[in-house]
Amino acid sequence: MAFGTDLLGPMHRHQSEEFVIRGRVLPAQPVIASATWIAASLCRMEGLIGAVAPGAFADLIVVDGDPLRDLSLLTRQGAHMPLIVKGGEIVKHVRWD
Repeated sequence: MAFGTDLLGPMHRHQSEEFVIRGRVLPAQPVIASATWIAASLCRMEGLIGAVAPGAFADLIVVDGDPLRDLSLLTRQGAHMPLIVKGGEIVKHVRWD
């Protein structure tokens, strides 16, 4: 089962709460995998998305904390993500001084 993004408009901000909901019945690692390499496989885009590899699209996040211990770090529209890279370009960078 892959993680999807089917909430649109004003409800889109709630999409990432699915991580926490799934975490109530599954360990964190398979929940995160459902949004990365499993989703890539279902979309037939292995090696391009859902992976850190040469030739991949370079969509990356840095999480302030350990999402394997606390899936809520993946919610709140990136509140716990000081660095977001999309297609190799930095789209969010919060500096800690």
